[in-house]
Amino acid sequence: MLRILLADDHKVVRNWMRSTLEKIAGWQVCGEACDGRQAVELALRLRPDIVVMDISMPRMNGLEATSLIKSALPRVEVLIVTNHDIRELIFGALDVGASGLIAKSSDEDELIEAIRAISRHEQFVRAVA
Repeated sequence: MLRILLADDHKVVRNWMRSTLEKIAGWQVCGEACDGRQAVELALRLRPDIVVMDISMPRMNGLEATSLIKSALPRVEVLIVTNHDIRELIFGALDVGASGLIAKSSDEDELIEAIRAISRHEQFVRAVA
C-alpha cells in the first residue's frame, strides 16, 4: 500500500487530489494537512511514503516543511505542487529534498504520473505548457 499525505491550504484542492489518487489500486491518502506546520506534524506521526506538498501555505511554506520532513524522514518522497513559475522554484525545491515539482494546473494524469515516478525514487519535474 502506497500511503500519501496531502498538504494544501485549500480543501477543494485536497478533495480533488484525494479523489484522484484513491482511484488507483494500492494507493491510500493517509492524512491531510491545511498548513506547513501541520504537514510536518502529520508526516512525523503517520510516516507516509509520499507527501504532496503545496508550496504556498500559512504558518510554514512548503519548502520549509519539506526540509524538516526530509531531515527527519529521509526516505519520504515529496512532490511539490505550485501555482508559481516552476522554473524559478526548481532548484530551491530540489535543494530541500523534494523529488518532484508540478504545476497546480496539472491534470489528474500528470499528478498520477508524478506520484508513480517519485514512488520509484525518480525525479519528476514538469511545467504545464
